[in-house]
Amino acid sequence: MVRVVLGVSGGIAAYKACEVVRLLERAGADVRVVLTANATRFVSPLTFQALSHRPVLLDPFDPHSEEGIEHLGLARELDVFAVAPATANVVAKLARGVADDLLTTLYLAVTCPVVIAPAMNPRMWLHPATQANAALLRGRGVRFVGPDEGPMAERESGWGRLAEPAVIAEAVLEAARRGRELEGRTFLVTAGPTREPLDPVRFLSNRSSGKMGYALAEAARRRGARVVLVSGPVALAPPYGVERLEVETAAEMRDAVLARAPEADAVLMAAAVADFAPAPRPHKIKKNSGPATLTLEPTPDILSELARRPRRGLLVGFAAETERLVENARAKLESKGVDFIVANDVSQPGLGMEAEENAVVILDRWGGVHEVPRAPKGAVAEAILDRVAERLR
Repeated sequence: MVRVVLGVSGGIAAYKACEVVRLLERAGADVRVVLTANATRFVSPLTFQALSHRPVLLDPFDPHSEEGIEHLGLARELDVFAVAPATANVVAKLARGVADDLLTTLYLAVTCPVVIAPAMNPRMWLHPATQANAALLRGRGVRFVGPDEGPMAERESGWGRLAEPAVIAEAVLEAARRGRELEGRTFLVTAGPTREPLDPVRFLSNRSSGKMGYALAEAARRRGARVVLVSGPVALAPPYGVERLEVETAAEMRDAVLARAPEADAVLMAAAVADFAPAPRPHKIKKNSGPATLTLEPTPDILSELARRPRRGLLVGFAAETERLVENARAKLESKGVDFIVANDVSQPGLGMEAEENAVVILDRWGGVHEVPRAPKGAVAEAILDRVAERLR
């Protein structure tokens, strides 16, 4: 049985959440409804209790509500967390990590897929602050349903109308199915740059922030996979529930990947591994010693070595290109002998390395070509995993 928490916030569209509960119940879901204080001004808690056949959750400090107090326990049991309608206020709270009621506190505690259906005045939805908050949430893998365009309660029309209940219910059920699709699978993900030492204080590296790899690791974990993240030096916190192995050099990354790859159902090589490394000097190179000449040697080609070894899982490579994106990616797909290549054009401003957004083309050895337009890296990660999960099925 699918376990759903549906959060309802205080907007006029709150009455439509009753139909969402009814549709989820009809589909066999176990629905718990969480109301904000303002939501109770629009729809009685008793209405949702009658529809869900479960007590409605209101106050995290209600001494008569064991579930309210034990919100962390409730969060661990969920298949999907949804908010419909989500007001501009609630979208802002979720984006910024404010936890001042049961709904927002639960959001910070859940590790399952999250679906948000916004509903608000068109000017509020199109305000730069609301758009920035929505972009933040999408970047974390939150799925937005709507808003739609149409007439509003305040006799205006525009973007901000709550999506139809049937569309919301289907999105919630789809998110729940996605949240379980990788159960029993192990994913190995690499992320970030490597550092190749020149001397005890200097190194050669690149601009990779690790955000794409970390987004992939978090998305795979959210779908139920056991995730091992081999990370170069980055300024990112490890995603919840992910095993992180920290490495520095290309050689260290190779050793970690080869040791853990045999247990993986999919290996996603998102790290920007250095192609060349110098022979490190034992002492700091002095400026007054004159011009320094560096001799660079190729580092191990981890992707090619993985492709040559017997493996049980899929192998996904990444290609950062500056020209002829699809042509170069297809050549790499064939020369490396991998199952997928995810290619992006790093010459585009605001995309790829160090950026919050990306745009990629996914090529596979079965002839598929799938373009993912510009989006937050969390959303791009979900699109990549859609292709990998489909092939695993």
